[in-house]
Amino acid sequence: MRLFFKKLLYICGMLLLISLISFMAIHAAPNSFFAAGELNPNITKESIEHLKAIYGLDKPLWEQYLRWVWAMLHLDFGLSFSSGKEVIDEIGARIPITLTMNIVSMVLVFVTALKLGIGAATKSGTVRDRATKQLSLLSFAMPSFYLALLLILLIGLKLGWFPISGLHSIEPKEGVWRVLDEAWHLTIPIFVMVFGGIGGLTMYVRSLTLEILKSDYIFFARARGIDDTTIRKRFILPNLMPSIVTILGLSLPGLIGGSVIIESIFSINGMGLLFYQSALSRDYPVIMGILIITAFLTLLGNVLADLVLWRLNPYAKRE
Repeated sequence: MRLFFKKLLYICGMLLLISLISFMAIHAAPNSFFAAGELNPNITKESIEHLKAIYGLDKPLWEQYLRWVWAMLHLDFGLSFSSGKEVIDEIGARIPITLTMNIVSMVLVFVTALKLGIGAATKSGTVRDRATKQLSLLSFAMPSFYLALLLILLIGLKLGWFPISGLHSIEPKEGVWRVLDEAWHLTIPIFVMVFGGIGGLTMYVRSLTLEILKSDYIFFARARGIDDTTIRKRFILPNLMPSIVTILGLSLPGLIGGSVIIESIFSINGMGLLFYQSALSRDYPVIMGILIITAFLTLLGNVLADLVLWRLNPYAKRE
């Protein structure tokens, strides 16, 4: 219980600090949402001041921040400047598709990287190892936006196998057909996200596995005649898990921020595209709402990673 409250205080304190830094940085940026209106001769200065008063932007910056923190404690992120809707409703409408895309791609990345990395390390110096390293280097070198455009031209336009934009077909579908239609539209975006993420993790897993294979217990296991499959399950995977869990915890922030480019290219109406559009229009409430959610996921990922690591190793130091 003491550890739980300690972690809770840590999350609350860090969220407060992150919100303060983000709030000051956003308002220090040049221009504002009302910059275009101020340049429009058909809009009077009184109208601009009235709009600022409605959104509380006429108050001192410290008062704006305190008002925002108090509202955030009640899960009220304010109104969007662009749409006039509640920020929490805007985020709630878009976050499911972004989380779905990123969770699926994250699972596929980790499963694929473990498979390729362990396989390459156990067959070090063979054709399989060299092919895995070349694939990882290609994943490193290939920008995600470039791969996305290539697949759009080849698979989407030339072959016509998959749609190249949006999330649904023109003809509305219901039930299981709607889910299959969404999966069909998300095939190329998820493939791009997976391919861009497997390179670094595969090489990391390969490097860790090579170190594990040099251990004495692996030597004695092989001397006892234990087969490679059992060695992978009983010795390699358990020793890889602490490092993999740590990386997995640090990957949670990417559930929102990592899909900005992909959602923009494929016109997927998710959190990444919302953040990009809000940043361009200086929609402060939406930007702050997304940043706080991303920060919360980051802190939550670190805490969950610590809990899992303590479960894997009960003798680890609990700070």
